[in-house]
Amino acid sequence: MHSEDFQLPRSRAANERLHALIPGGAHTYAKGDDQYPEKVAPVISHGRGAHVWDVDGNRYVEYGSGLRSVSLGHAHPRVTEAVRREIDRGSNFVRPSVVEAEAAERFLATVPTAEMVKFAKNGSDATTAAVRLARAVTGRRRVALCADHPFFSTDDWFIGTTPMSAGIPEETNELTVAFPYGDLAATEELLTRHRDEIACLILEPATHSEPPPGYLAGLRELADRHGCVLIFDEMITGFRWSEAGAQGLYGVVPDLSTFGKALGNGFAVSALAGRRELMERGGLRHSGERVFLLSTTHGAETHSLAAAMAVQTVYAEEGVTARLHSLGERLAAGVRDAAAGMGVGEHVVVRGRASNLVFATLDENGQPSQEYRTLFLRRLLAGGVLAPSFVVSSALTDADIDHTVDAVAQACAVYRKALDAADPTPWMGGRPVKPVFRRLA
Repeated sequence: MHSEDFQLPRSRAANERLHALIPGGAHTYAKGDDQYPEKVAPVISHGRGAHVWDVDGNRYVEYGSGLRSVSLGHAHPRVTEAVRREIDRGSNFVRPSVVEAEAAERFLATVPTAEMVKFAKNGSDATTAAVRLARAVTGRRRVALCADHPFFSTDDWFIGTTPMSAGIPEETNELTVAFPYGDLAATEELLTRHRDEIACLILEPATHSEPPPGYLAGLRELADRHGCVLIFDEMITGFRWSEAGAQGLYGVVPDLSTFGKALGNGFAVSALAGRRELMERGGLRHSGERVFLLSTTHGAETHSLAAAMAVQTVYAEEGVTARLHSLGERLAAGVRDAAAGMGVGEHVVVRGRASNLVFATLDENGQPSQEYRTLFLRRLLAGGVLAPSFVVSSALTDADIDHTVDAVAQACAVYRKALDAADPTPWMGGRPVKPVFRRLA
């Protein structure tokens, strides 16, 4: 455990270097130091398994690793070995590598609901390709996205709907409409209002709550009836829900789906998968108008595809999805007990599927509070826990979870003091953490 006067002088200096050179001080907004309490945003030196070390030499149990991508833990030996084997053989050629065929066969065996796959480097490229393909095959302009899901792409069709819409023409925004998760009647009303205009419905098939009974099958039926393409964004649900994602778990087959994050265990690889009839429109074996589906210089980098194949092997052979669920269940139970024991069980709330846990920090009125989140994160960091969420990796041990629960209990003791004072300010150590999507810096 770190001391009460927790300070990170080297991390603070490194954050200054980062901000001087990189807009926002990080390459992903969710990694920004505005997401962490003031002066205690660690800059990472290295990681192994479920632990990371900052440049000040502190060790943390880490959650949500790599924005949920590192689900097997850092530097997983079977993944790094597969990567090493390919690196010495060249990473990128003027023609396809045989690794591309092997990786595609392996992926389609893992996700048997899809018939073709194309690999890329990040999730945004894959979701935008899915949207473009849907527009091409339907001849329709509008995109309907799920309003309750926080992120789909860095591209204009999505970012224009957020508070950070600067630089995106209003005409683009008018082509994106939204539907609420779990509400088939509202979705049907939207499809009827924009009859023959909506190219696709895009959503995360599951998030912090289970889909209501019959919901995904109902969406499938609505999409069919209204002639639009059903797209599942499986960036998060892929592997964490089942090896074949939510579509594999719930048995509802989308027309197109996108995978990433856990697929590479931190290496850059994403995938667009789907029905042959649609996917082939981006290929050469059809007589219709060509669709510029996905064409990336680095999409077939051999060592990233090798990483993806190794990840799929580890998941299948070691039962990783089941392990993520059991670790998450142990963590959720421990956190809930610790919060209840300190009298803040109604205020520090764990939500979500066991393999993808998040937490809410509520104020004395039961409202979500960035101030209380700041206090909570600060105490967790001081206790050696880096946890923007409680999303587990399979590298965690029972001892790591016990350590986390101890740190949560200490944080909850401070939380109780702040609630009693009806003012978290003395324990925040500075300005509150901020949401990623906001209009002004």
